[in-house]
Amino acid sequence: MHHTRLLFAAVSLAALSALAPAAIAQTAPDAEAAPTGLDAQRYIRAGFTPPRTETGRPDFQGVWTNASVTRLTRPDGYPLVLSDEQADQLEGGSLFNQRLENEASFVDPDEGAPEAGRALPPVGNYDVAWTDPGSTVANINGELRSSFLVYPADGQVPALTEAGRQARQAAPRRRGTGYDHPEERGLSERCVVIGVAGPPLGQYLYNNNLQIVQTGSDLVLMTEMIHDARIIRIGEDEQHVPEAIEPWMGDSIAHWDGDTLVVETANIHPEQRTGATFISPTGKITERFTRISESQLLYQFEVNDPAYYTDVWRAEMPLYRLNERIHEYACHEGNYGLENILSGGRWNDRMGIDHTGGEDRGE
Repeated sequence: MHHTRLLFAAVSLAALSALAPAAIAQTAPDAEAAPTGLDAQRYIRAGFTPPRTETGRPDFQGVWTNASVTRLTRPDGYPLVLSDEQADQLEGGSLFNQRLENEASFVDPDEGAPEAGRALPPVGNYDVAWTDPGSTVANINGELRSSFLVYPADGQVPALTEAGRQARQAAPRRRGTGYDHPEERGLSERCVVIGVAGPPLGQYLYNNNLQIVQTGSDLVLMTEMIHDARIIRIGEDEQHVPEAIEPWMGDSIAHWDGDTLVVETANIHPEQRTGATFISPTGKITERFTRISESQLLYQFEVNDPAYYTDVWRAEMPLYRLNERIHEYACHEGNYGLENILSGGRWNDRMGIDHTGGEDRGE
């Protein structure tokens, strides 16, 4: 499954995310050359000058996607920077790409009934046409990546401290049976907040698109998924709101470091701190946005939380420019699914059946 990898601005279709573009592959550097910090300068395309707003700052505005076969953590047996052959292996092993190929094949009308006992091909709970996690590995201006994590060197999130493990066990999503009242269900299941807008930016089965709107004093990240919007205040004199104020997606302030926008977030809502990015009240998430070419915006982040993690962790994620608009995402809290879940819980109660919603309830 070999691809010619070219950087280009993709176009999304209907309510789907666009397939993540790839770029011209370069020879993978030695392991010693793999990044462990967050230096964006090494990725800026030679001769590239970022477009600028009327205030003179780099212009990040537009619609971007992070759809990719690459995930946060690294699959076993792969280096951070991939060769063409290794990238083809990861892409060929992607369930999304395999399902694309299967669903592109026509059913033979002369095949007859399936053989008794023969397993049918898996179809999952979504038709592949309604998903778009991405079909190519992440490409940062020519470097093909197996994971977004660049540190620790093994590409895995560091182990939790003892305090972190205890806090994980006491997380709100693990309280109760999961079927006793709405607040025991996950935030995303209830359409309250999904948190794709971060911090840090997320990646999902579909709708991996976000729109950036920028002024001299603010930057807004609005995601296609559930239309979450995170407002980031820009200014050297900006201060975080009082600790007692804990908004969804936290309180984000930013300053410019040359042509890189550096964002620091504090006061993340307690229920959201226990979601995809598990972090303590004193943990710090620092994000960096740098325009590295016409078609790419480099997004980097660091999680520094010695209370919950045994080490810091850092990641680099390419955002690809889309020549399209964000589309509607129709999600609402308290629909019939939630009613049915709670009704099922009451039926179990009447029958004397012990039940639990498990550890993952859609956070």
